[in-house]
Amino acid sequence: MTIATAESRPYHHGDLSRALIDAARKILETEGPAALSLRAVAREAGVSPAAPYHHFKDKAELLEAVAHEGWHELNDALTQARTETQDARSRMTNIGVAYVCFARDNPALYRVMYDRSRDKDALPDQLKDDGAYCQVRDTINENSGGDVSGIDLELATIAAWCAGHGLAEMIGFKQFTTLKAQLGGEEAFLRAVFEHLGMFAKLTAPQD
Repeated sequence: MTIATAESRPYHHGDLSRALIDAARKILETEGPAALSLRAVAREAGVSPAAPYHHFKDKAELLEAVAHEGWHELNDALTQARTETQDARSRMTNIGVAYVCFARDNPALYRVMYDRSRDKDALPDQLKDDGAYCQVRDTINENSGGDVSGIDLELATIAAWCAGHGLAEMIGFKQFTTLKAQLGGEEAFLRAVFEHLGMFAKLTAPQD
């Protein structure tokens, strides 16, 4: 009896591209980006070393696909958070908490999403139109009653996005441990921080 090797046995996955992306995400989360290669992904997916090249010409293209999926998942998380309340201000807080929780729960994926976007001339397509970035912008616009200029809306969206991104980067800092405990846990801490962004705006607003 002849035992088929990984090189010779036929591929049986129903969706090779899906299997490779899943394998890449598993490697990223368990071993880190340094361990990722098309050969490693093929091994994790149980296919021949040549199989990934039918869908991705190189590691960079595979990472683009992983990032693409990450932006979609983030958008889904923000959509769900936004629909959990009818109160416009609470929606903004919910979105912020969902954003940071997504980054916390998917650290390697989150890093790839930004690494693949940093040098591009425009935001990823998944952020535009009905994407995650627009979830933030539309919620801010709702809070303002639609009475805000286009450039002010854009700047406010960037400010809110950067606040979420900054907190996502810092959420694991040990310096916050005591405050988290005082507020009742990590999610309560996140919610309190986002709710205090409005206070910051009031304190720094020009006085009449």
